Amino acid sequence: MKFISWNVNGLRACVQKGFMDFFNEIDADIFCLQETKLQKGQIDLKLPGYRQYWNCAEKKGYSGTAVFSKQEPLSVSYGIGISEHDKEGRVITLEFADFYFITVYTPNSQNELARLDYRMHWEADFLAYLKKLEETKPVIFCGDLNVAHQEIDLKNPKTNRRNAGFTDEERGCFSKLLESGFLDTYRYFYPDTENVYSWWSYRFKAREKNAGWRIDYFVVSKALESRLVSSAIHSEVFGSDHCPVELVLK
Repeated sequence: MKFISWNVNGLRACVQKGFMDFFNEIDADIFCLQETKLQKGQIDLKLPGYRQYWNCAEKKGYSGTAVFSKQEPLSVSYGIGISEHDKEGRVITLEFADFYFITVYTPNSQNELARLDYRMHWEADFLAYLKKLEETKPVIFCGDLNVAHQEIDLKNPKTNRRNAGFTDEERGCFSKLLESGFLDTYRYFYPDTENVYSWWSYRFKAREKNAGWRIDYFVVSKALESRLVSSAIHSEVFGSDHCPVELVLK
């Protein structure tokens, strides 16, 4: 099975920049989006052969996720069941016979870490949500997690040390997630690979210089380790300030 995740930073804009070309070419079994920035009815995306699931933020033009699946899931749920977190359209969970599949757009801690305290509440609650699902069956989750875990995961670690996405607190939460029984699939296959990123600022010609961050992930329960085939970051694909990331499972 092939899975794709992409923070499109506004789906309507991304559609104008070649979204459908990549979607059709990659032919994923499940393709999911973060930061759709849409309300229901604002786009009519024709995707023959795929079922579409959307979770829109209450605030217009903000956040939002979507999942397109060839296979019909056993069930679908939106959010994590905590009203504080579920107004921003950040999570969609699809249940299949042998795993749960989740797309997530993790809250950004923002400038001057204005939202770091909220982010810490989110991290604890989201991990608890994942572990509860794992009691039933393994979990695959993906999306823009808004954290570069290790220094190898961004171009300029020293100058970004206390910036959103590279604080000790956020990195510590990701370490705790892995310690609780999950695998960062890209690092599973490429533990030492440098200079491969999934997000670049629109400022300072960052993408041209490859001054980026790896903040988009596929993470899986360790129970799925034997099914891992490959992981990829499609840095050649434009259309957003993020690029798509990929996971293939047996």
